[in-house]
Amino acid sequence: MRPRSDAAGRPARFDAAITGLGMMTPAGVGTGPSWARIREGAATEAVTVPELAGVTTDFACRVPGFDPAAVLGRRRVLQLDRSSQLVLAAALEAVADSGLDPQDWDGTRVGVVLGNGIGGAQTWETQHRRLLESGARRVSPRLIPMLSANMTAGYVSMEFGARGPSLVTATACASGTTAVGTARDLLRSGACDVVLTGGAEAPLTPSLVAGFSQMGALSRRGHDIRSASRPFDADRDGFVAAEGAAVLVLERAEDARARGARVRAMVSGYGASADAFHATAPDPECTGAALALRAALRDAGIGPDEVDHVNAHGTATAINDATEARLIREVLGQRPSVTSVKGVTGHSLSAAGAIEAAVSALTLEEGFVPPTANLESLDPEIDLDVVAKAGREGPVEVVVSNSFGFGGQNAVLLLTRA
Repeated sequence: MRPRSDAAGRPARFDAAITGLGMMTPAGVGTGPSWARIREGAATEAVTVPELAGVTTDFACRVPGFDPAAVLGRRRVLQLDRSSQLVLAAALEAVADSGLDPQDWDGTRVGVVLGNGIGGAQTWETQHRRLLESGARRVSPRLIPMLSANMTAGYVSMEFGARGPSLVTATACASGTTAVGTARDLLRSGACDVVLTGGAEAPLTPSLVAGFSQMGALSRRGHDIRSASRPFDADRDGFVAAEGAAVLVLERAEDARARGARVRAMVSGYGASADAFHATAPDPECTGAALALRAALRDAGIGPDEVDHVNAHGTATAINDATEARLIREVLGQRPSVTSVKGVTGHSLSAAGAIEAAVSALTLEEGFVPPTANLESLDPEIDLDVVAKAGREGPVEVVVSNSFGFGGQNAVLLLTRA
């Protein structure tokens, strides 16, 4: 199927229907519990992590109460890194939510595109420790398939018999958003009829958290960890590291409607760019990020003044929040409401964009903008309508979801109400 064009030969807007959601986040196990905590604007789900003892920042956000053995089976869990466990659980929920039956679909027309920037970090550190302490013969023969970043998509494709393209996007903290945009492109091109997309990350290991801590990216609010993640707050001092996963089932809008599926929202635009500026810092002029945001608007045929809400990247780092605020003001103005869910979930790196795409879909479906948790005093430099304290009821038609990552990676999704 070739993309449709308008009378001038330009590609017509393409709506990818979101028909299934699965979420494993620090806000809860499953989409319902996660969304409930995010709607509430609950305090950061941070805990002291024993494995991080000795690291300057020894707290992080874990998925609470997640029992992978109950979902996947004890024997299987032993063969999977934590990141793959999380994404498989999210994918199982998403496919069930979609109403699709993998026993009935043509697997050659089903793709998998997931964001994952680090791979099996916990497996890598565990096995490296074993190598040093016990020698090479004690290293697991499962090491490589457990740590390779591509295996998050590989295991999902095996689970559902998805024999279409199986890809992992690695654009740092923009990876999940890049994955959703790439999945939409596979539908648009006619390469797939269904794509399972999203992201996963399980980065809560001593070396990774120490690395982020040493570069000054993490909050040092160890005395009050549940208030440590403070997006857009005048007193913010860094992000709280988190694990998590989210999976979205995407189909062509006409296919979803033809089978009578519940469509939660549409992915109607996508833009990506690079800052070409610095390894870790965003371009203060927002030049690259603006390219991605404007590309998403153009792709959807939506004007800047039509955007109702921005699900911000909002990491709670001083420079990144200020730079994103400038981007929103310059491209979209001060009309849209703005929320960062990282006040609740912390920052799950490659999974963040996927989790936020799912939250954006729920915002559109339910007509509810969640608040930014832990926002007590808005930084005057932000100068936006940042939702705090309580969420807002009311129709939402267009949502922009921003993601930015090290290396100057920018990715933006535009979602519309079904």
